[in-house]
Amino acid sequence: MIVRLLALAALVALGGCATAPTPAPVAAAQPAAERRAPVTILVSIDGFRPDYLDRGASPNLSRLAAGGVSAAMRPSFPSKTFPNHWTLVTGLRPDRHGIVANNMEDPARPGELFTMANDDPFWWNTAEPIWVTAEKAGIHTAAMFWPGSAVGWGGTRGSAWPYKVVGGTRPTDWQQFTQQMPDENRVRAVIDWLRRSAATRPGFVTLYFDTVDTAGHEYGPASDKVTAAVGEVDRAIGDLVAGLAELGQPANLVIVADHGMAETNNNRVIALDQLIGPADARIIESGPYASFVPVAGHEQAVEATLLKPHAHLQCWRKAEIPARLHYGANVRVPPYFCLAEDGWVTMKTAPAKPFTRGEHGYDNEQADMRALFIANGPAFARGKTLPIFDNVDVAPLLRDLIGLPAGTGLDGDDAPFRGVLKRQ
Repeated sequence: MIVRLLALAALVALGGCATAPTPAPVAAAQPAAERRAPVTILVSIDGFRPDYLDRGASPNLSRLAAGGVSAAMRPSFPSKTFPNHWTLVTGLRPDRHGIVANNMEDPARPGELFTMANDDPFWWNTAEPIWVTAEKAGIHTAAMFWPGSAVGWGGTRGSAWPYKVVGGTRPTDWQQFTQQMPDENRVRAVIDWLRRSAATRPGFVTLYFDTVDTAGHEYGPASDKVTAAVGEVDRAIGDLVAGLAELGQPANLVIVADHGMAETNNNRVIALDQLIGPADARIIESGPYASFVPVAGHEQAVEATLLKPHAHLQCWRKAEIPARLHYGANVRVPPYFCLAEDGWVTMKTAPAKPFTRGEHGYDNEQADMRALFIANGPAFARGKTLPIFDNVDVAPLLRDLIGLPAGTGLDGDDAPFRGVLKRQ
C-alpha cells in the first residue's frame, strides 16, 4: 500500500513544481480534520513524444519530470488513440480488451462500424476500466474526457431511440468529449470537482488534452505548430499544479501519452486502389496500416495480391501477424492486415496534392511511436528515470496509488515502478 502522506508533505512535493511556488504554510495552517488525502490524477496528452520535452516549451512538465519519475513508454500495438487509452485504464492489450482500432467491425454486429464517437457498451464491455473498479470499491471517480469514460460500462444499449443504456457504471462525474472545450476549462472543471467535501470528492480523476496530437497530425511532429501546442498544454499543466496547491490538495500525477508521431508526406504514399480493388476486398482502415475483409469467394485473389512482397508494406493473414505485436486473435481484427514502413502511409487513392503531416499506428517498437510518461507526487521518488516499459503497466500502478488490490489476469504489472514508489 502506498504511503498516504499528510497534506503538508504532499503539497511541498507538488507545489515545488508549480509555475509560482505556493508557501508551505497554506497546508500547515489547515486544521488536522481538513487535511486532504492525496488524489490520483491520470493525465493524457495525446500524441506527446518524450523528446518534445527537449524543445524548451514545457517548463512545468520538465519540472514535474525532474522532481519525480519519467520514462519513454512503449505503446501497445496498434499505436492508435482508442486502443491505447483503453489499455492504459484496463492493463490489457488491445487484442484482449476488444478496442482493437479506432474504426472496426464485429461479426456479432454485421453492417455496423465502430467509430471514435461510439459509446455503446457492447463494444467496451470486455475489459473493466479502473474507474469502474474504483466505483465498485466505493471510491468516487471523475473523468474530464477519456475514451470510454462516457460509456455505461457493463450495461446494454437500447436498439431504438432514445437508445437508453440499461445498467452499467460510469464515473461519478464525467464529461462527454468535445474538442471545442479549451484546455483551461478542462483544468478548471477538475479543480472544481476537488473543491468538494471529502464525502463527495473524487479519489481518482482523468484529464485529457488533444492539442498536441491535432497539431502533429496537421503539420507534422517537427513543426513549430507542435512546439506551440506543447507550450499550450504545458501552461494547462501549470494551472493544474497551481490549482492543486491553492486548494492544499496533495496529488499523485501520472502524465502519459497514448503514442508518438511520425512524419510522412505525399512522396511516401501507398495507394491501395493500385494494390487491390473493391471487387476483391473491403478496406476497413487505411493509414500507417491497412486492414481488409475479402469479398466472399475472393480469398485466393486477395492472398495472391496482398501476401506477395511489397515495397514499404508488409501484409499478413491475421493469424500470422508477428507474435511480438500481440495482435490478431481478436474477432474484430480483419482477416488481412498490412503494416507500412515507419513514415509511409496507405491511402485509398493517391493524394491529389502535396502534403506533410504526422501519423501514428506504426510498429510500436519504433522510436517515434514512444509515449510520454511522468509521475510526480507524494507516492513517488524524486529525480528518477526509468527504462522503457510497456503501457500495460500503467493500470497496475494506478491500482497501487488508489488503494485497489492488484488485478488478476492483466497483461502488465507494477514491476517497473517498485523501485520508485514510497511504501510503508
